[in-house]
Amino acid sequence: MNHLKRPRPPVFDRPTFARVAGRRKAGCMPYAFSLSRATRELYCVMRAPGRVLRTFARLTRLTRLIRLACGVVLAASACAAFAAKPPAATSEPAFSVDAASLAAPDAAGVVDPRRAFALRDVFARHVTRRLNVPASEQRAYASRLQAALREHTLGELSGEYVVVVDRNANVQALLIYFRAAPADAWQMIGASPVSTGRPGEFDHFVTPLGVFEHTPSNMDFRSEGTENENHIRGYGKRDMRIFDLGWAQAERGWGKGGISQMRFQMHATDPDRLEPLLGVRHSKGCVRIPASLNTFLDHYGILDAEYAALVDSGKSLWVLKSDRQVMPWAGRYIVVVDSARKYRPAWAPAPDARTRARVPAAADTAD
Repeated sequence: MNHLKRPRPPVFDRPTFARVAGRRKAGCMPYAFSLSRATRELYCVMRAPGRVLRTFARLTRLTRLIRLACGVVLAASACAAFAAKPPAATSEPAFSVDAASLAAPDAAGVVDPRRAFALRDVFARHVTRRLNVPASEQRAYASRLQAALREHTLGELSGEYVVVVDRNANVQALLIYFRAAPADAWQMIGASPVSTGRPGEFDHFVTPLGVFEHTPSNMDFRSEGTENENHIRGYGKRDMRIFDLGWAQAERGWGKGGISQMRFQMHATDPDRLEPLLGVRHSKGCVRIPASLNTFLDHYGILDAEYAALVDSGKSLWVLKSDRQVMPWAGRYIVVVDSARKYRPAWAPAPDARTRARVPAAADTAD
């Protein structure tokens, strides 16, 4: 209902003084006549160079937003294409040392055994869990190795790789050694953390000391990558090699102790749950090693001297991969020592508390 005294809306059919003042205050148009919007914008551009910059900035921001949106769309398309197709194979080989070239004789028909140290660089690049052992400690373990070999009438052993394991609770390390001649000193190729037998629970042995021969009489096998009842892959992921050292006399770590037979093996372990624990005693008596070290030992036949001899005689062994590169200095001995340390050295750190806290229940049920 309209009322005679009801205020009327303002009339905008002609410019008023107030409207003109407002336009002047805006700094756009000082005159009170009506123009089209395009004309007014052009006029403002001509009168206000600062507005040109502001307009350009808005256009720049808009361009950036458009580019960002296009980038997101392209990235999503690329991800979808990658998920639909397997990744392209890398041109870089898994291992960069050719055993055949290292074994090639020189002009005099001699193979220089010092070429065996070429694996130092390969070890440093491809074994992911390594220990930086000081030179003085390397010499100390070389002396322990020589003493153990001499005790087993192997004091003149040379020209082949030897694996040394320190089962001491404060160390838990594996070291690979080589020397070209009996008169030479043993020199280290590389070192990694391991886990040996942890006493205190049923069916847990203390890893035995001594010199153990890796021979096809106790044929190796490969992991199927299956989980036990506690969802632990005790032998690691599929295709990891289990180095079987046969039956050994070992100290029982439960009850009243004593000596019993145990199946002594060296193998990888669950890569997600147990490999982070390497560096402390955690196995049932076997030697757990990193998966990358397992692959390194397997590919270059570090302990395959007797396996290689069988292959050279014409026998086929399914456990050996077709692409392996057995070094001319393949060995056969694993030497377990105990450094009797009372304190943990800085070069052999234990897993931190956060890593130990993530260990699942019943994780010690694996070998």
